[in-house]
Amino acid sequence: MTVVLLKGFSFNAHLTRFSIVLKPLVFIPLLVMQIEFYKYQGTGNDFIIIDNRFNNFNKNNTKLVAQLCDRKFGIGADGLLLLEEHSEVDFTMVYYNSDGNISSMCGNGGRCIVHFAKHLGIIDKETHFEAADGMHEATINGNTVALKMNDVTEIELEKDFTYLHTGSPHHVAMVTNLTSFDVFTRGRSIRNEQYGNEGSNVNFVQPLENDKFSVRTYERGVEDETLSCGTGVTAVAIAMHAQGKTASEKIRLSTPGGELEVRFRKTVKGYEDVFLTGSAVQVFKGIWT
Repeated sequence: MTVVLLKGFSFNAHLTRFSIVLKPLVFIPLLVMQIEFYKYQGTGNDFIIIDNRFNNFNKNNTKLVAQLCDRKFGIGADGLLLLEEHSEVDFTMVYYNSDGNISSMCGNGGRCIVHFAKHLGIIDKETHFEAADGMHEATINGNTVALKMNDVTEIELEKDFTYLHTGSPHHVAMVTNLTSFDVFTRGRSIRNEQYGNEGSNVNFVQPLENDKFSVRTYERGVEDETLSCGTGVTAVAIAMHAQGKTASEKIRLSTPGGELEVRFRKTVKGYEDVFLTGSAVQVFKGIWT
């Protein structure tokens, strides 16, 4: 609580001077908004997560979201997640990019919020929840979360890249020498020049083994490279299979933040039973005032 001390005075308009009259100190309590938050990371993709089941957080305050995610003047994160009530399933997931804007599905964020729901006692080993792209299901075992992603039925295969939507839009391109590749400059260029204002996430890929690929991702909304992107590695796994770069339906993806696994079932309709599996870790808890 912040307390402001006020001291009054009076002014005599009929005199050439004024007199100050001391009055009793008035204590006016000012309520300071406190936000309890949890910091999570999934293979280095980090998030602020808030329990908003009682709608205490102002969802329209995009400036506050951006401030919370700011790495120099805030808590610092790639995005912010709200866990909210749902009338039919376990909870609703609301996701903001670090620029403060509501965004589409986030795979690593989805895995982290499942871990958070388990921490709150909302779920046990299995869950169903709703996100921006519809309903999802997941299982959790310790810090390992397997999240079911949406089916992928449309894939745009071009000579130099593949474009598909895995809850968020993704551009996938093969490169050599991924370690030294300028992901920021090239990713930003493709994101803006090829996809306009709406933009797209951009993934650069290099094969490691028959069923393993190295991935680096430039994320829209973050407008920078992140250590990992869940919908991104999902897009890469499906794109590599669609391009014939692998015959495996269970693919390992190595990102700067760690390793993830994507498995799926190829059908005549496209790619179904798509699961993203990897670690989700609670880093710390705090109060923002």
